[in-house]
Amino acid sequence: MDKRWRDIGVLAGALFLVNVAARLIIHFGTDGDDAAADRVSLGMFVLIGLILAVVAFQWGRRQPLGDWAADVAGAVLVAMLLTVLVGPLLVGDSPFAGGAGTFFAQIWLYLAATGAGTLVGYLVLTALGLDHRSQSLKRYAEIKAAKPRKVVRR
Repeated sequence: MDKRWRDIGVLAGALFLVNVAARLIIHFGTDGDDAAADRVSLGMFVLIGLILAVVAFQWGRRQPLGDWAADVAGAVLVAMLLTVLVGPLLVGDSPFAGGAGTFFAQIWLYLAATGAGTLVGYLVLTALGLDHRSQSLKRYAEIKAAKPRKVVRR
């Protein structure tokens, strides 16, 4: 159980650190260029999606979908809250500086990126037949095929 919470915390921390790095790059490196800031934001969302695709692929091999999906959802929720509430404070802004529209747009974009990344990772895993359920069914079929049939005599 302790390892499970540590994995969730590490994932949430990694997702938040990606956001912090993007915010610092935008704050110190773009000099108010909106196009450059948009490219950095897009890169951040792509990187977050890739991280979650890899996590879904790895965790999906070890655990049933219900177990790891709840862990990923918890980590994403914590990272999202840190991203929209604490992230702006690190570069001297207010979380609500851009207005309600910008605040909720951040939330929707974050959820879209994390959802897409997780879905892609799990779909690739399932398509390759490496997910926990496919492997369980494969082991079951091998065990059933290995047992000799019982002969029923009349």
